[in-house]
Amino acid sequence: MQSEHMSVWGLVSEASLVVQLVMLTLVMASVASWYLIIQRGASLHRSERLLNGFLQRFRSGGELAQLYREGSEHALPREAALQRIFLAGYGAFSQLQRQPGIAPDAVVEGVERSLYVAIAEQEEQLEHGLQFLATVGSVSPYIGLFGTVWGIMNSFLGLSQVQQATLSTVAPGIAEALIATAIGLFAAIPAVMAYNRFAARGQTLSARYYAFANELQARLHRRLHAGSPSISAAA
Repeated sequence: MQSEHMSVWGLVSEASLVVQLVMLTLVMASVASWYLIIQRGASLHRSERLLNGFLQRFRSGGELAQLYREGSEHALPREAALQRIFLAGYGAFSQLQRQPGIAPDAVVEGVERSLYVAIAEQEEQLEHGLQFLATVGSVSPYIGLFGTVWGIMNSFLGLSQVQQATLSTVAPGIAEALIATAIGLFAAIPAVMAYNRFAARGQTLSARYYAFANELQARLHRRLHAGSPSISAAA
């Protein structure tokens, strides 16, 4: 049975101040990254659910003016990215249609620019928190290694003050130093895995945003060149 001073908590409590600060920093980074992982995971799940729901309604053949009115009259959730893109594109189409004598190509170009701006804003939301996860994943092992090096250095300095070096003399200092590396890996590995997962899901959502924008443009283009009544009349 291990003695108290050789337990994990005993080694942490008896570590030097620098090593304890390293451990505390890594624990705080780990807690913050886990909070962000849970928050971003829930947010992406809701974004995907809202996207699928709105896309199903959009493709059901209903009136675009009705979808636009519903989206404009109610506050949208932050994760309703596809609906915000639709409102931006359809709103630009509606405003440009009201201008007398405007060429159809100018309407299409204006809608395209509005869609790109809206997509860029939603892509920025997808990247929220990824920089922090990347930082934790890349820096934590080095911070832990710094604590390990510092702890081992103190252990060897302590050996110079004893007459005979034994394993029991060296082991506690090396063990407490290695704990810093373990905490660093514990903070880094989930952050790296979450970063890769969220980045992949974000790229998938971004691709679906562009696909929807092309689909909306094609539908508005057909409506424009088919001589349909203006949006204001339809609304």
